Amino acid sequence: MRARGAFILRMSLDPPWSMSIRDDAPLTLICVTHGAAVIVTASGTRVDLAPGDVAVARGTEHYRFADSADTEPQVVIHPGNRCTTLNGADLRFEMSVGVRTWGNSAAGADRAIVATYDGGSEVSSRLLQALPTLFVLRGDDWHTPLVDLLADEAGREGPGQEAFLDRLLDLLLMDVLRTRFDRDAHAPAWWHAERDAVVGPALRLIYHNPGHPWTVANLAAAVGTSRAAFARRFADRVGESPIAFLTGWRLTLAADMLRSGDSTIAAIAHEVGYATPFALSSAFKRAYGTSPTAYRAAAA
Repeated sequence: MRARGAFILRMSLDPPWSMSIRDDAPLTLICVTHGAAVIVTASGTRVDLAPGDVAVARGTEHYRFADSADTEPQVVIHPGNRCTTLNGADLRFEMSVGVRTWGNSAAGADRAIVATYDGGSEVSSRLLQALPTLFVLRGDDWHTPLVDLLADEAGREGPGQEAFLDRLLDLLLMDVLRTRFDRDAHAPAWWHAERDAVVGPALRLIYHNPGHPWTVANLAAAVGTSRAAFARRFADRVGESPIAFLTGWRLTLAADMLRSGDSTIAAIAHEVGYATPFALSSAFKRAYGTSPTAYRAAAA
C-alpha cells in the first residue's frame, strides 16, 4: 500500500479536550504516544487508548476522539482536514503549536499521531475490506519502532520530509495489517494461503508477473505439482480457482493504473496480461460495470 493523499499530524492536548471527526477519510490511524484517549463512534462503539496503542478506523463513520467519553466536542474535523469550532469558525492557525503539531498546548499531557489516507486504491481495498470498521492493536501486544519514529519525524521539516513521512506511514500501516491478519481467523483466505508451500509461490508468481500468459497448467508446472492437484489445492486455500483469482488481480491492477496514471488502455492491457484493449475492456466491464474509459473519467 502506498500513501496517497496522506495527512500526518501530531496532536498535543491538555484535558479536557474532545473533537468530532467528520473528515470522511476512508482510513485513519491514531497512535497514542503519551497520556490517554478514547474513541466513541456514532454507532456507540467505545475504545479506550493508552500509550503505544494504535487504532485503525476504516470507512467514513463519524466518531469522537477525546480525553474522556464524557467530554463534549469542542472542535470539528471536516473533510480536507479543515478544523473549526462547533459554530464553524476556522481554527487552522489558532491551534497550531509547531511543525505539523496541533492542539491546545505545545507539551500536552495527551499526545498522539493521527494519519489519514484520503485516497484509495483497488489493491488496498482487497485488504481493507477484510477489516472491521474500528480495531486496536494494544501496545503490550505488539512491538514496533515505527510509532515513535513517526512521532519524532512528524515534527521535523526539510527537503523530502513529506515523502519520507509518507513512506513511514506506509510501513506502519503494513505492520499493523500484517500483525492483525496474522492473528485473525477472519483474514482473507489468500493472506494465509501465501504460507502454503504450493499455493504461496503460485500467488507470488501471479502478483509479480500479471502480464505473463498464465494457465493452470503452467502455474502448476512452475510450483512443481500436477495440474489437477494444484487446482484443487489452490481453490481450497484461496477460495476460488487460479484463473478466477488471476483475473481479479489483473483487473484490480488495471483499475489502479486507470486511476493513477495516463497510460493508454492498450498499454494497460499489455501490462496486466490482456492481448488486446477490447479483451481488457470486456473483462473490466463485467467486473466493474463500466468501461475503462468511463472508470478513468469518473476517478479524475
